[in-house]
Amino acid sequence: MQVSDPNNVKIYNLSAGKSLPEWLSERKRRALLKKDVDLRRRIELIQDFDMPGLSTSVQVSRDGQYILATGIYKPRVKCFDVNNLSQKFERCFDSEAVTFEILSDDYSKLVFLQCDRYIEFHVAHGRHHRLRIPKFGRDMKYHFPSAELYIVGTSSEIYRLNLERGQFMTPFSSDASTINKCTINPHHHLFICGTQEGRVEAWDPRSRELVGKLDCAFNCVKENKQLENFPSITSLKFDGALHLGVGTATGQILLYDIRSNKPYYIKDHMEEYPIKDIDFNSRQNLVYSMDKSIVKIWDKNTGKQYTSIEASTEFNNLCVVPETGLMFIANENTKIQTYYIPSIGPAPKWASFLDSLTEELEESNVENVYDDYKFVTKQELEALGLDHLIGTNLLRAYMHGYFVDVRLYRKAKSVSDPFAFEEYRKKKIREVIEKDRVTRVQVDKLPKVNKELALKLMDTNSKNKKKNEMQTSLLSDDRFKNLFNNPDFEIDKNTEEYRLLNPVVSKLDKAKQKELKNMVANKMEEDEELEGKNSSDESSDEFEDKDEEEESSDDDMVWTKEVKKQHKIIKREHKIQERMEEEELARKREETVNQMPKVIKMTEGKMDSTGYFKRKVSKTALEDRLKLEDTKVNIGLVGNREMTFSTKKRSRNSSALEDRNKKHRQERKSLVRPAKGIPFKKNSNFFRKK
Repeated sequence: MQVSDPNNVKIYNLSAGKSLPEWLSERKRRALLKKDVDLRRRIELIQDFDMPGLSTSVQVSRDGQYILATGIYKPRVKCFDVNNLSQKFERCFDSEAVTFEILSDDYSKLVFLQCDRYIEFHVAHGRHHRLRIPKFGRDMKYHFPSAELYIVGTSSEIYRLNLERGQFMTPFSSDASTINKCTINPHHHLFICGTQEGRVEAWDPRSRELVGKLDCAFNCVKENKQLENFPSITSLKFDGALHLGVGTATGQILLYDIRSNKPYYIKDHMEEYPIKDIDFNSRQNLVYSMDKSIVKIWDKNTGKQYTSIEASTEFNNLCVVPETGLMFIANENTKIQTYYIPSIGPAPKWASFLDSLTEELEESNVENVYDDYKFVTKQELEALGLDHLIGTNLLRAYMHGYFVDVRLYRKAKSVSDPFAFEEYRKKKIREVIEKDRVTRVQVDKLPKVNKELALKLMDTNSKNKKKNEMQTSLLSDDRFKNLFNNPDFEIDKNTEEYRLLNPVVSKLDKAKQKELKNMVANKMEEDEELEGKNSSDESSDEFEDKDEEEESSDDDMVWTKEVKKQHKIIKREHKIQERMEEEELARKREETVNQMPKVIKMTEGKMDSTGYFKRKVSKTALEDRLKLEDTKVNIGLVGNREMTFSTKKRSRNSSALEDRNKKHRQERKSLVRPAKGIPFKKNSNFFRKK
């Protein structure tokens, strides 16, 4: 339960409370209900009082024993029995229900107007009949004396379906292009319909003639001349036999006495949203008016605000239980909202326990969604050291982050930052000291945070004063006070975004900064106003404007050059940083290779003439064989390795043998006689064939 007191009126939201995550299984839900005291103490006025997607309309039967609600998805109707505080039945449709009417005192006879031009008749056991109307319907009402169903929609005709005969009667022909709403007075059975053109038409079912018209749009335009939408009629409701409430698409409610063509009071919601529903409380002369964002309850005679209910999701339909302070609101959420206002009326008989319960509740409760779970992003998980839990049951992925148990979050938070509370305490002490300093005599000086930005703003404001332009300063605007007071909002000049996107700040050179600081410190007077200047001054101002335009074009060229320069510098820094990282990685890998212990494995074999054991080369590993040979390992910048080795079988006397062969080649080279001195003739007989 959530308690709020707008305008010192207690409003109890019975549908609010501690909600469980949707991903939990039924077994875990039951386990949580057993363990958690808050979940067991939550108020569930009617069991399963919700819809799978959203609810569109809610109504209470005339005997007050049944509550019927429609919603999606899949399109359906639910009936709840208030004696058992539970669901009685549920039926699904082929298409969404626009509205419905209860024809009997209980749930046994129902009619539904659907969005595909069909009308369905339901009885106690299920669907009885289904028929189609010529045009799309928007509203319908049942006339009890004649047993006729009036249907209005995207047509100028008002369709009459006689349920006793089972046939359509001659429709009423209206001058309107579209009829949005209709209602019937229960006292004198006058049929009222609201049109798209902002008119209200009254029809007498006995004579089947138009008996009156009201031009509501004219009164709305007269009240407020600047309207974005046309004031079409969107809701109608009778209060007794003579009073009528009319809601428009521009968020206005007009109260009429049907004996007069002028409203005796006009109430504006000031939201410019269409009024969806109107209802009355005759005991206290209160009016309920609802648009998609708020329900306002106000005095019928004076228009004084009594209280209001703000929407967490869009409202669709309002249903006030007669002669009680309980109301149901269909909205764009799964739960059908239930509100109880004890000051307006008592609780109904089937929920009499609400009176004793609300008397004990004095403190206001705050609604928390998923109280036992904390939403954290991936960066927060890494900061807390919980990123190794990704993929386990302790974290539940949701959108761009994870849900984690709040107890685990608090433990990790205390371990990762044990001095967080001390920092928070010091920060609060500094804030209190700064608040006390405000009461002292203030001296105009630069702010502590973002001084250069403040100097730039002061410079621009002084130029604007010279041009006689009315512009508000960020320094004097309360919305941006944290920008110059809170150190969390300080501009970091070392970031790439600042260096690329804000080179304009560098235009404010050091000389200007000194001048502005001296101007603030000495409290120099403001520039003289432009009033009373002669023509020569005005002409000089024109020349100044031309000079400033030329300077602005030069500044734009300097700005583009500065951006390109900064982009090149940042790109060069990225390359240097990448090269340094590669060298550091290669150095670390080389150190790890050098620090590895060298293990020599002794293998069994036969002893040779030199006294060493012969190794069985075929059975030794490649690593051991490479260690015996001359191998060279080269490590690159990225970390790749190159190894050079010979695959020849070498003996211990191989070096002596190589020296002997080399000496033999040199001796042979010296003894070989060159063939340079032998003469050669082309026509020699030696090469001729014999």
